[in-house]
Amino acid sequence: MLVPLQAADGTPLAIAGTFAIFALFLSVTAHIAARNVLGDVPIRNGFLIGPVPAAVSIIVSTFAASDAILFGGLLVAIVLDGLAIGYVYGESRTLSAYITLIHFVVSVILGTVLVGVWLLATSAPA
Repeated sequence: MLVPLQAADGTPLAIAGTFAIFALFLSVTAHIAARNVLGDVPIRNGFLIGPVPAAVSIIVSTFAASDAILFGGLLVAIVLDGLAIGYVYGESRTLSAYITLIHFVVSVILGTVLVGVWLLATSAPA
């Protein structure tokens, strides 16, 4: 079974497109998380954060041989996301960790809603 946005043929263009869409999604959710915690922040900061966990996810999912490696990749993506948030926004480790947690939660919730809408739309009768 193919996951939505997963490259079926594995060509470099398909992988680049998957990365770009995922990085855009994570950039938007990073901006939402930072805005919820910090208030009014520039949207360009979100675009600096999104590609970091997206790149880790694409690399790990491409080369992972077991579920343990996938879980480790998720942890690495979350840690690098927190480091990127701390660097871009210049906040303390505690506040960066809080923004990272909010980013993770917003990404999971919004991703679940979007996949649910996509599944409903594709299963509708013609």
